[in-house]
Amino acid sequence: MILADLHFGKSGHFRKSGIAVPQNIYKEDLQRLTDLVTHFKVNQLLVVGDLFHSAANKEMDLFLKWRKDFAYLNIHLIKGNHDILKAEWYQQAGINCHDQLYAIRNISFIHDIREQKELADGQYYVSGHIHPGVGLKGLGKQNLNFPCFYFGKTYGVLPAFSRFTGLHTIEPKKNEKAFAILEHSILEIQ
Repeated sequence: MILADLHFGKSGHFRKSGIAVPQNIYKEDLQRLTDLVTHFKVNQLLVVGDLFHSAANKEMDLFLKWRKDFAYLNIHLIKGNHDILKAEWYQQAGINCHDQLYAIRNISFIHDIREQKELADGQYYVSGHIHPGVGLKGLGKQNLNFPCFYFGKTYGVLPAFSRFTGLHTIEPKKNEKAFAILEHSILEIQ
């Protein structure tokens, strides 16, 4: 399973700074991850950056407990700009870290595609970081924004897994596709 931008610990980071954010946001994200891992019988998790949000806080303890329950899960993390925990912490958690890029055959995983100065021929890149979203307009002039998957000719961008992130609205161009994530379905945007 491939995910991006889980930002575990973000709500704890905000609370530590005096901003009242309920902890259930983090617990719901962790439960969604649990549900996906068990439903799809996942044995390998590849995180395209920002698995965590900042320095260690109490939410990291919950993650370590979760990790013990899923010790068989092979986790690879392509470190993102928020993954700033000490190397020893990742080792203790059994997470294989990759500093910039991780390639499997002709697919390269990178946290922020904009940091890849040159795209190699024959490689397709999978990125995260920007939290892509699309806006849909209704007949009554209402606008709704949804997270989305984006796929272009040479790279794709995954939506943020965490529900506690913003969205960067994108507009797919010709020969690009976006898939909006609705509550119970996926909608192709052209």
